[in-house]
This record gives sequence, C-alpha cells and structure tokens, in this order.
Amino acid sequence: MFKKRNLAAAVIGLSVMMAAGTVDAASKTHTTIDNDTFWKLSKQYNVPLDALMKANPTINPLNLSVGKKLNIPTAKAAAAKKSIVMKASAIDSAKTVTAINGKEFAYSKSFTVKATAYTAAASENGKWGAVDYFGDKLKVGTIAVDPKIIPLGTKLYVTGYDYNGLPQGGMVATATDIGGSIKGKRIDIFVPGVTSQARSFGFQNVKVFILK
Repeated sequence: MFKKRNLAAAVIGLSVMMAAGTVDAASKTHTTIDNDTFWKLSKQYNVPLDALMKANPTINPLNLSVGKKLNIPTAKAAAAKKSIVMKASAIDSAKTVTAINGKEFAYSKSFTVKATAYTAAASENGKWGAVDYFGDKLKVGTIAVDPKIIPLGTKLYVTGYDYNGLPQGGMVATATDIGGSIKGKRIDIFVPGVTSQARSFGFQNVKVFILK
C-alpha cells in the first residue's frame, strides 16, 4: 500500500510539473520599466492587447509602476485562443441594429451600461494629456471602458444617451481609452467642450452593441 501511494504521488507530481511546463512554454515574464504601458508591450512582444491584459487580470493598466512582473503570452498561444473565440463567435446567430440614418450594423451581443462623459481638459486626463490609451487624440467616438468587460479596440454602437454635443439617436464608437473609475459595466464617453458642460451629462443608462 505504501509503494502504491508513493507511485500515485509521483504520478500526480509529474502531472503538475508537466502542466507547469506547459504554462511556462506558453508565456514569459516582463519586468516593467519607466513609461511601459500594456499597449507598448503588446507591440513589443507582438501579442494582442486584450490577450496581454487577460493574462494579467490583477494588474491595474493605469498603474504600471517600475518593477511589476507581467505575464507575456506567446503570439502562438494568443493566436490559438483568438481562433477559439472566433469559432465560438461564428456560431452566434446574426443580429443587427439599425441606426437613425437607416444603416444596419451586425453585432454579437448588447447590454445596458451606466455612462458618464469626459472632455480633453487636463484636469480630467492627468499626465497622459488629451489622448486615449493608444496615444491618439480624443475625439467624438472615443469611449473609455473596463477592458475586462469590453476589450480595448472594440467597435461599438452606443444609443440611449441624451446630450447636445453627441450625434442624435446613437453613434458608432471605439473602445480606445480606460479610466480609474471605469469598472464593470461602466463607460465614459468623450464629449467636446469644457468640464462644466460634460458634468451636465450626469449618469445615464445607455445601451451598447458589440459590433462584428
């Protein structure tokens, strides 16, 4: 009995080691340096941004201080995962949303989120300035999201808001920004003008469609 238990333990131990080896083979570690961002690292290691962020769920993308250890999935592993997601998406039945101008957009899913608004004011954007997470100029159609809910780079159709500085009825937007208070089913919509005007937006329940 003792020998059998030892043998079983050895088999379990070997399985754990093999599993660990598989994980190591599919990723590597990066120690952050000054000015690192998930976006820069995704380009440096040729890994999709959403795959990189999902590989580091406990890391705040707005607080990449020097010395943090990040898991970098290999491009091959990320591509395999993306392929699985694409195959799963292909199973979804075709759904469309019609814009106010009559144009139809195919979407994969939709849900209601709580929305706020922000501007290009320095007081709202900190050290980054009036640019989104990718370094592009803020403009109408820029949306800040929680990447765990809506991956960065996602095309959206947003409707249900009431604000004079935005297209009436709804608009096509892109999730290209993030924010410290944007967690869960929350979005922050860029609007032209000054902070006092954006505050009039308040909190609104809007519907977002994830476009294909």
